[in-house]
Amino acid sequence: MRKPFLLRPSAKDYLWGGNRLNDEFAKNLDVNPLAETWECSTHPDGPSMVVSGEYAGESLADVLRAHPEFLGTHPVEVHELCRNGQLPILIKFIDAKQDLSVQVHPTDEYARQYENGKLGKTEMWYVLDAAKDASLIYGLRRHADRMTIRKAIEEGKLNRYLQRVPIRKDEVFFVPSGMIHAIGAGALIAEIQENSNLTYRLYDYDRVDKNGKKRELHIDKALDVADLSAVREPRQPLRVLRYEPGMAKELLCRCKYFEVYRLLVNNERRQVVSFCSDSMSFRVLLCINGCGMIRFEREILEIYKGDCIFVPAESVEMRLHGQMQLLDVKG
Repeated sequence: MRKPFLLRPSAKDYLWGGNRLNDEFAKNLDVNPLAETWECSTHPDGPSMVVSGEYAGESLADVLRAHPEFLGTHPVEVHELCRNGQLPILIKFIDAKQDLSVQVHPTDEYARQYENGKLGKTEMWYVLDAAKDASLIYGLRRHADRMTIRKAIEEGKLNRYLQRVPIRKDEVFFVPSGMIHAIGAGALIAEIQENSNLTYRLYDYDRVDKNGKKRELHIDKALDVADLSAVREPRQPLRVLRYEPGMAKELLCRCKYFEVYRLLVNNERRQVVSFCSDSMSFRVLLCINGCGMIRFEREILEIYKGDCIFVPAESVEMRLHGQMQLLDVKG
């Protein structure tokens, strides 16, 4: 039978990162700053490792190459570019101590043509925490053309065109490919995205890395793919909690690449919260608060804040116990 297993992430030390993922999520990763952890990833730039069950010690990509049936039927059909053990999605934690670069991601079609057949990048952010004055950049507040934006970048005046949006804990933002965006300082984010590491930077505040060099900009490609029309300030989606014994559930986001739910588990030992995946798709459980356990067959998998669990398609039936909040991601 197909059983869930715990993953260990890859770490990224981007210059804008902080230390909250080690301090508050007990990642115990020897990286400083710890900007991102790639929790569920088969991307070669940051693969996840399996750390429980019969596949412990193997990379998630190697497990899926040996067992493509773990993906289910839906991801393979929809994401024809995902082959050879590759997931269609990538899940991260992001700790922005400083502002991220102003950037944009390509569509699948552009990436396929100009980036050697890679995937583009549509993503979703769930705000785990936010400082009092935290914000993000979401599109342009007024229409512009390529020449105008290029000139604004050269003159250091791009900010006058950017739409800055205040953010609060528990908010959700959907960021389609082509949307100019940036996560602001003071935000702690869970990100669900396509399995891609393609980022085109428009502006990076003239910062230098640890070697004293400015990070590369990708202005031509960014302007090829960016939506330069004025964008309305994003509104929070309608969210409806549906209750059942021991748990509440709400849909956060649904698009052609992924579905994301928030699960609030709060049950006594005798209350049964059942969970399993169907034949269509794998699932990923990301613990964003609290702790608990998963029981399946005669095994127990303990879960703590920050843990990420991969659930193969057609998994064994599981029972969730504890007081915890989980993001339930379906590819």
